[in-house]
Amino acid sequence: MSTHLEPPTRLAEPAARSTSRPAGPAGLPRLLNAIPAQGAMGLADHLDVHGYPPLARNRRERRSASALIESIERAGLRGHGGASFPTAVKMRAVASQRGRAVVVINAAEGEPASMKDRTLLQALPHLVLDGGALAAQAVGAEEVILCVPESIALEGPERAIGEREEALGGESPRIRLATVPDRYVAGQESALVSHLNGGLALPTFTPPLPFERGVGRRPTLVSNAETLAHVALIARHGAKWFRELGTAADPGSALVTLCGSVAYPGVYEIEQGSSLSSLIDAAGGVIAAPRAVLFGGYAGSWVDGELLRGLALSDEHLAPHGASLGAGVVLLLSKDACGVAETARVSRWLAEQSARQCGPCVHGLDALATSIEEVAAGSARGKAGQRIAYFASLARRRGACSHPDGTVRLIASALEVFAADFSDHAKHGTCDACRRPGELPLPNGRTS
Repeated sequence: MSTHLEPPTRLAEPAARSTSRPAGPAGLPRLLNAIPAQGAMGLADHLDVHGYPPLARNRRERRSASALIESIERAGLRGHGGASFPTAVKMRAVASQRGRAVVVINAAEGEPASMKDRTLLQALPHLVLDGGALAAQAVGAEEVILCVPESIALEGPERAIGEREEALGGESPRIRLATVPDRYVAGQESALVSHLNGGLALPTFTPPLPFERGVGRRPTLVSNAETLAHVALIARHGAKWFRELGTAADPGSALVTLCGSVAYPGVYEIEQGSSLSSLIDAAGGVIAAPRAVLFGGYAGSWVDGELLRGLALSDEHLAPHGASLGAGVVLLLSKDACGVAETARVSRWLAEQSARQCGPCVHGLDALATSIEEVAAGSARGKAGQRIAYFASLARRRGACSHPDGTVRLIASALEVFAADFSDHAKHGTCDACRRPGELPLPNGRTS
């Protein structure tokens, strides 16, 4: 468990105030330190808060930049985009390749329940860009590509890139902006590489992996926006500072998007291993008793709401419950919602987000969504549960990317946590809660 916990820093709706304050040596906030109440922090204010990034001034210094990778390895930083892969391992793999590398900042964030990367770009863009520039220095790249969803306003990132070009000049690698289609699978790293190479923003079969041959057939580091923001702070303060928060297995802090039945939903910075109840308390408490908690987003897992008070926020502590923080989503589903109807809505949306490149994704996810919709509508015949399990077995671990696996993981956990609802629907049809608007967020406000 956590040995140090301060109230998380909130960035909720514009009417809510940030509780940011100067960070102590081991305190929160870190990433969200001095976050502006409105708009983006400019470069001058960013440098006033964090100081200049330790960028190399010449090629000789760049050749010694492997020290940053060693510091990141000692810090124990893992990716915050969902896969939780060790960041230093990815960076070292790119640095070991021949040829000029490329760094891709992945801020595509196709997860409908997540707002953390968008928050960083809109409020603290220079922290993300610092991390991208420092990572480029460490792996021998001269170009950084910031990938953002088409739906985001581009003025903030464009202004931040312009500020850096004017103030930092040749000390910082060249940074360019690229937009990515607003699709769930577009943020997968091979899909980003394909898009940046002029193809469709869809996952591709590997090998070669991006670190071997990525953008422009060059070694490519694809890293999540929040991950690189952590890199920017580790480069300034070191591995020991990073580990002053969190647990031995999951050190440091993390951003989570807290949504659902809480008073103040929004983006919070937490200490890894802190309690879920402390996060909910910092968000003003629940506004309706939680039926279940979804961790990690729509490729994540449900945990029964009865376990809420005993849950801690780190992959280490969530693993016994079959869950992880994943993309940094913590979603509380209220007791008023129908678990079957919610699962049917999201399952259909996930099936529609298929890359449509392989059978398990095209046919398997559609069959799963149809079977769950039939249960939700009360029209399922025979052994619906067995059919769902059968279709899930056909889709699991057989796709070209992880999209089928994530969908199956979500459905499998829903069948367990909402078992009573599924049984009741199979016997008696729809319930009163089925007529309520959906609680789980989908793009464009979709509720059905």
